Amino acid sequence: MIREFVTGVRLLLRGFSVWRTRPGLMALGLVPAVIALVLLIAAILPLVLGMGSITAWATPFADGWVEPWRSLFRTAVGFVIVAAAVFLASAVFTALTLTIGDPFYQRIWHAVEVDLGDPPPTDGGSFWTTIGEGLRLVVLGVLIAIVVLIAGLLPLVGGFVGPVLGVVLSGRLLARELTGRAFDARDLTPADRAALFAGSRARVLGFGVATQLCFLVPGGAVAVMPAAVAGSTMLSRSMQERSRSMQERSRSMQERSRSMQERSRSMQERSRSMHNHDVAAPSAPPPPPPAGPR
Repeated sequence: MIREFVTGVRLLLRGFSVWRTRPGLMALGLVPAVIALVLLIAAILPLVLGMGSITAWATPFADGWVEPWRSLFRTAVGFVIVAAAVFLASAVFTALTLTIGDPFYQRIWHAVEVDLGDPPPTDGGSFWTTIGEGLRLVVLGVLIAIVVLIAGLLPLVGGFVGPVLGVVLSGRLLARELTGRAFDARDLTPADRAALFAGSRARVLGFGVATQLCFLVPGGAVAVMPAAVAGSTMLSRSMQERSRSMQERSRSMQERSRSMQERSRSMQERSRSMHNHDVAAPSAPPPPPPAGPR
């Protein structure tokens, strides 16, 4: 499992290698990321600046507490709210970036598919499909933010559990969203995709967590987005190859099992045949008594 997780992280790093072969194309992928980041900063900055008023409104029961407990409690609540907002912003950023930069990221995806060989015949989902997937991503991001907010309010462990849970859930969500174009191009059904994700859980999680952690670094979301698109294309290809390998291994084991069963039946039939032959063969007459002296 750890090896598969590390493999997912390496796939993101391999996405950065596309900068060496196609720097102009990757640079174009920065433009929609910058636009989306500016829009999100404009939305989040008022939340951060007004956090004192928000936490005071959300915790009126703490007005009568003595210091420093009131300030510490409201600071913790503010931290949890900001953390939930950040994870929601991550999902919104991905949805906005993929929607705004759909033509650019489609070219990056196609270039990586060509470099890997055997590209799909179609170009993936349409623009409206991208918008629909973006809306779904935002809705799931809201749910993740609510989960992080609730987990963050747990006594003692909330400050640790909330962010970790947010990174894991958001990372998995990012990985599923970024691989969508490659799977759309191959006309994979939801059941097929579920089977692929089930067979590569640790690998998908490693890629998604690494991407999410990069998004949390200031400016990291802009710098990582083109590489994440390229790496997710490699991830989707590796998931399909792993699935085929596991299917071939399963067929090989089934054939070996059938061969062993046939060999066992053959040995049982030979044993029964030898037993029947021994039963049917006449017993040899006893030897004559030795002749006595005359």
